[in-house]
Amino acid sequence: MQKIRKAIFPVAGLGTRFLPATKASPKEMMAVVDKPLVQYAVEEAIAAGVEEIYFVTSNAKRAIEDHFDKNYELEAKLEEKGKKRILSQVRNLVPSHVSIAYVRQHEALGLGHAVLCAKQLIGDEPFAILLADDLIDGGDQPCLKQMVDVYKQTGAGILAVQQVERSQTDQYGIVDVDSTHQIQKIVEKPKPEQAPSNLGVVGRYILPSKIFELLEKTQSGSGGEIQLTDAIAELIKTDPVIAHPFTGVRYDCGSKLGFLKANLEYGIKHPEFGDEWLAYLKARLCG
Repeated sequence: MQKIRKAIFPVAGLGTRFLPATKASPKEMMAVVDKPLVQYAVEEAIAAGVEEIYFVTSNAKRAIEDHFDKNYELEAKLEEKGKKRILSQVRNLVPSHVSIAYVRQHEALGLGHAVLCAKQLIGDEPFAILLADDLIDGGDQPCLKQMVDVYKQTGAGILAVQQVERSQTDQYGIVDVDSTHQIQKIVEKPKPEQAPSNLGVVGRYILPSKIFELLEKTQSGSGGEIQLTDAIAELIKTDPVIAHPFTGVRYDCGSKLGFLKANLEYGIKHPEFGDEWLAYLKARLCG
């Protein structure tokens, strides 16, 4: 069984739900307290054993490349001022054994197309996909690490899922599973009355490289987009794919409300000022 060493981060989206904040800055660079969303996702991947990170970007996402690159002027100023703790944080965003590369998605043709853009970088290995919009607090056991553990036991593809409100099934890929959580059916954004269940797929995947040949055969759907869900629907006809109801809390940071909730909760947990922030909230709500 091959190790999950590689991960794709599709980050080429326009972030229209957060305009005008995302007019000149990528939505993945929006900060939850003091770290951008994309950094949380990268840290989760590294904690799961990922060694090669591939960002699928667009021409408006240069800030992501700059964030993970060295900034010699900033580091020199921090060192000069003796700000060692902050300097260490800036220098050690990614461990030395982890590599990062970037590939462009020249047209916004959907998640499936974005994944396909990284085909040559992944090769014939199984790999992970992480959507930074979905910030998942897994505590001591990050979501992708949970999924890697299931992969090691089964060798199957793994999709992170959670129960969603029946009224919201048209916002997710929805799966139907058997008693072993093996996926029997997957549908992209079905209407509530047509949804096979209320198990929604969230932004974490482990898939075999076979998905690339299926994506190449996938017809574009609404808006001319190639859907990853459609390729997975073909994959489950021949290969096992398991739905993993992860342990943890997911914040949909692609929505304004989810982003605000994440900032509130991560602020409470922050080691520097969490207690003070909680006291302020209590006083604000009860005062």
